[in-house]
Amino acid sequence: MNQGTIMDQIELLAPAKDVECAVAAIDCGADAVYIGAPKFGAREAAGNGLNEIAELVKYAHKFWAKVYITVNTLLYEEEIEQAIRLISELYDLGVDGLIIQDMGLLECDLPPIPLIASTQMHNNTPEKVAFLEKVGINRVILARELDIEQVREIRRSTSIELEYFVHGALCVCYSGQCYLSYALGGRSGNRGQCAQPCRKLYSLTDAKGKMVVSDKHLLSLRDLNLAEYLRELIEAGVCSFKIEGRLKDRSYVSNVVAYYRAKLDEALGEMGLGRSSSGASRVEFRPNVDKTFTRGYTTYFLHGRNEAIGSIDTPKMLGEAVGKVVSVSGQGAVIDSRAQLHNGDGICFFDRKGELRGSVVNGVKGRTIIPDKIDGIEKGTFIYRNHDHEFLAWVEKARVERLIEVRLKLRDSQSGFALIGVDEDGNEAEFAVECEKSIAQKPEQALDNMSKQLCKSGGTQFACVEVEVETEQVYFLPISTLNALRRGVLEELSAVREKNRPVRVGGCLKNDFPYPQKELSFTGNVLNSRAEAFYRRHGVSSIEPAAESGLDMKGQKVMTTRYCVKHQLGICPKMGKAPRYPEPLMLVDAEGRKLELKFDCAKCEMEVFLAGK
Repeated sequence: MNQGTIMDQIELLAPAKDVECAVAAIDCGADAVYIGAPKFGAREAAGNGLNEIAELVKYAHKFWAKVYITVNTLLYEEEIEQAIRLISELYDLGVDGLIIQDMGLLECDLPPIPLIASTQMHNNTPEKVAFLEKVGINRVILARELDIEQVREIRRSTSIELEYFVHGALCVCYSGQCYLSYALGGRSGNRGQCAQPCRKLYSLTDAKGKMVVSDKHLLSLRDLNLAEYLRELIEAGVCSFKIEGRLKDRSYVSNVVAYYRAKLDEALGEMGLGRSSSGASRVEFRPNVDKTFTRGYTTYFLHGRNEAIGSIDTPKMLGEAVGKVVSVSGQGAVIDSRAQLHNGDGICFFDRKGELRGSVVNGVKGRTIIPDKIDGIEKGTFIYRNHDHEFLAWVEKARVERLIEVRLKLRDSQSGFALIGVDEDGNEAEFAVECEKSIAQKPEQALDNMSKQLCKSGGTQFACVEVEVETEQVYFLPISTLNALRRGVLEELSAVREKNRPVRVGGCLKNDFPYPQKELSFTGNVLNSRAEAFYRRHGVSSIEPAAESGLDMKGQKVMTTRYCVKHQLGICPKMGKAPRYPEPLMLVDAEGRKLELKFDCAKCEMEVFLAGK
């Protein structure tokens, strides 16, 4: 596919932990969804059975929406054959693409399914992306840390499809390069088992043991939100906009997808571009991404290092800022705010010790709220709403439907009538009914009845927007005949759509195009003999086994990140008169385990090592 074709149709890609979430995403306007298979997905808790995936594929394809399956963990030797069988079964189900991490799969005999390089492959340079294109990868999911100019440079150097995260939780480490969970507890993120130690409490000490910061979530980041930069990213070369959240619930998925659908449609309209699937979504709620899970938002490094991006006070959702408590009496608190709270809302606040606490609103009288638990709330406490009961109930109950426009034309046939249907993608079908023709006694009423009856497309994925009657005379057609014509043509049109649905063909290319590196440390994530064979065929001469092979991680680098604790805390040397602390700095968790920090200020990167030997 050439670059011009790639950029003609832009994709909104949504997460799904299960079929219910996936269908909700499609109904709310997603052009594609990504979902876990029964095994080998980078979210072990979000697997789905093959029958459920088959059901989803059938539903998505009605709208020419795509279903991508995550098989993006590193594979042990004994798992390779099982993974191959799984991929063949997924191909037979008609899935549209496979998200992978383990390059050993490219040494296997896979069906011609489009391959997508997971962000776990650490796709961060033009050279790496160009290599993946040369070996048959159809799409690359870019590293989240890339700024807009780096995205442009990759686009200039390649013609492969580029996918980019625009919303949701952020890993503090370069994806696929994080070994912290494995090093601390044996649960590998590269195996879909991350225990999220980056969201834990840490204290920061200097080389003399002096406490710099005590008990903060020093590796926890805010969430990504690039809704205002979609056009800029399209112009930079991104064709798929990815929302993170395969562990999120249906309300979150519906809300965020509907929000980005509106934002993306606005950009596409301005640019004269189209979306990559069919139909328009009708959503009877007003999406607001502040109303579902968020740790606060950041644009990360899209335009460089411009802000503090950590969520170090809490890794939990704060929600919407409500206002300050001006007085407390009995079981009630008066809040200085115009925001209207309601019974059933969830609120949270930081107490005087800096600990996050929460409660449920049991009653509201003007600006006075009566929380379930008032302990810790005092004058000056700032209140947040982290559960908007009315909004979430609205999202749950709101009618949401996605419909494909169709135009119908009624004509005479040799022995009755024929109805022609043309959908918004130009697909055409015809269905004829044999019957006697009876001239209408009341032509205007007959035409009106024909139009009303033929427009009744409820229960299908179609919305009739126009009916033309081109018969030689105005006839009276019984309702049963009109219904048979409508049902018949829409069934035929569905079949034509499936026949004409664009289908991508993929498949790896077994060549010897040189890999950008000659040596791979354990960060190359080579866990099986197929992966080793792949890299050796592409010119890598020295290969260290992956951490998950049983490597002793003490003293090893377990994380590299563009996030910097110094910058977050205002002690970066580039900040001028920032206080200096003797290094190395150490992160210490609640169990007393230490992580040594090293700073590459030239690259503006922080490295994290598991202390001890």
